[in-house]
Amino acid sequence: MTTETNDLVITKENGVGTLRFNRPDAMNALTPYMFETGIPALEDMAADNDVRCIVVTGTGRAFCAGGDVKAMNAGRHGEMTTEMKVNRQLGIHRLSGLLNSIPKPTIAAVNGVAAGAGFSIALACDLRIASSAARFTTAFAKVGFAGDFGITWPLVRALGEAKAKELLFLSEMIPVDEAHRLGIVNKVVPAEEFDAAVAELSNKLATGAALAYRYMKENVRLSATENYQTMLEREAFTQIYTGETEDHKEGARAFVEKRPPVFKGR
Repeated sequence: MTTETNDLVITKENGVGTLRFNRPDAMNALTPYMFETGIPALEDMAADNDVRCIVVTGTGRAFCAGGDVKAMNAGRHGEMTTEMKVNRQLGIHRLSGLLNSIPKPTIAAVNGVAAGAGFSIALACDLRIASSAARFTTAFAKVGFAGDFGITWPLVRALGEAKAKELLFLSEMIPVDEAHRLGIVNKVVPAEEFDAAVAELSNKLATGAALAYRYMKENVRLSATENYQTMLEREAFTQIYTGETEDHKEGARAFVEKRPPVFKGR
């Protein structure tokens, strides 16, 4: 199933839900319509048992260039109070929040430039696979912004405070190989092999142990704020819980029978 809007293409196919930013002439800069359509689409995918993996990507030579600076310069929301603007911002931040919290694996398929909020959205996903044509920049400092869509949390966690500040303050363009070395990107593939590599990764996750992925994702998120003993207790529960699922029994049978498992997500 494919739903194409002015700025966004939404697809559900073979267990994979995809959001594709679709403003190639504007390097997929974000628009209100992307949020008005994309956030409900993510909520729908979260609730759809047939969707077991979610991919975010872009059309053309960019993943997402972030906010539409031309629209900002035109003072599109000038009639709003500061409080109204903050509340609106919290609302659109749900795009990143959902990608981070949905109990299913999320993949940023970074086909090209990821800048500003586009970089933030990529970082909100669980995994990032990048084309050799991809590049990254925080970009915010260049237009006098502090940064949004949750960019600070994953940058500090992945890189430490000093490196995160460097990327935020200087807003330099990061080549894809450097992003891979820093751990921002999980895998880099040649541009001509990118679509096939994304399909392979998303299919692997969509046919994997969905319940185990759910609790792995929750445990990793909790580990950012909980102590070691708390995580031991949490893992005792999630290990036993997943061990009682049909997926675990199928995985064990497949291991003994030396065949690929067929997971059902239950």
